[in-house]
Amino acid sequence: MNAWDELTGQEAAIATLRDAVADPSAMTHSWLITGPPGSGRSNLAFAFATALLQGSTEGAEAQRTATQVAARTHPDLAVLATDRVIISIDEVRQLVAQSQFSPSVAPYRVIVIEDADRMAERTSNVLLKALEEPPPRTVWILCAPSAADLIPTIRSRVRTVRLRVPSVAEVAELLVRRDGVAPELAERAARESQNHIGMALRLATDADARDRRSRTLDLALGVSSVSGAVLAAEQLVAIATDDAKAFTAEREEEERAAALRSLGIEPGASVPVGLRASLKALEEDQKRRATRSVRDGIDRVLVDLLSLYRDLAMLQLGAGTELVNEAIRGQLEAAARAGTAAQSLAALDAIALARRRIDGNTPPVLAIEAMLISASGRVPALGSAS
Repeated sequence: MNAWDELTGQEAAIATLRDAVADPSAMTHSWLITGPPGSGRSNLAFAFATALLQGSTEGAEAQRTATQVAARTHPDLAVLATDRVIISIDEVRQLVAQSQFSPSVAPYRVIVIEDADRMAERTSNVLLKALEEPPPRTVWILCAPSAADLIPTIRSRVRTVRLRVPSVAEVAELLVRRDGVAPELAERAARESQNHIGMALRLATDADARDRRSRTLDLALGVSSVSGAVLAAEQLVAIATDDAKAFTAEREEEERAAALRSLGIEPGASVPVGLRASLKALEEDQKRRATRSVRDGIDRVLVDLLSLYRDLAMLQLGAGTELVNEAIRGQLEAAARAGTAAQSLAALDAIALARRRIDGNTPPVLAIEAMLISASGRVPALGSAS
């Protein structure tokens, strides 16, 4: 399986990038890959990077390059990925400095920035200078949900490749082919993830993640009073926090173990005073990442609730469309009979408002309380974003 096989439903985008690799005259020094969450932006970026770095090599040499890119250890590949809220200006400055070096073993030096939309304007301007006068054999690959997430001057200097949302069938087929997931489970995971490839893989391979999602829907369906909404909001935030911790715990342990090895400290041994600053920096970075991870976990809960009320509205309106949460159709049909389409549509608006409030730094538990109270129909919709 080559790097392009990690993708699904993106034939047009793949063809564009493959043509650029095959024809140097069609190459552009800077690219922007856009698409909704879960569409495979990063996977496409690294497939493109692999092809660029492999050049005309074949067989074992090409496979060695692919392995190095997968491990992010290729000498001519630089990657900036962050789990924090923003990408810092110092990180971009370091990357810009690396971009000035000629490639050492490959035809190109390739620089990938995941989540380029997390750059503040000042940071973006640092990157802009590098894009305006790039070295001849340096290729920048930026990833973002949409071109509008970047400043106009950067948009004008990149060639944009847009990804579409893959279908449920395409995501399920990828999970079966690539990850060996059973077809029925793959189809359910693809549907419940709402076509998000990464989340579909997690739901298909992590029983705890599936259980947390089920509890999220059960809590929302069980709200019948203001006090119930308050209690449910606390539990939903707890679910999101637990989900975020589970998502990052293994990675953090691996990072700490790797740091200890690099410092020459045996497992279980005490850390010398002179080396504690190095571990302190790692711990601070992990704390910042944990903050972002919890925010992402809360947003995943709200996206799951969007699918719930969307399904209810479809049933109440007799739309005849497929349900996201087909596995609990019986519960949904009962809940649909107990409410109205107007209530379900109001709930969708309330969730959108909750997401905006959380983005505006409203405490998540308060935003979700207000959303659940409004969604339950106990009081009119609570205000507007401010």
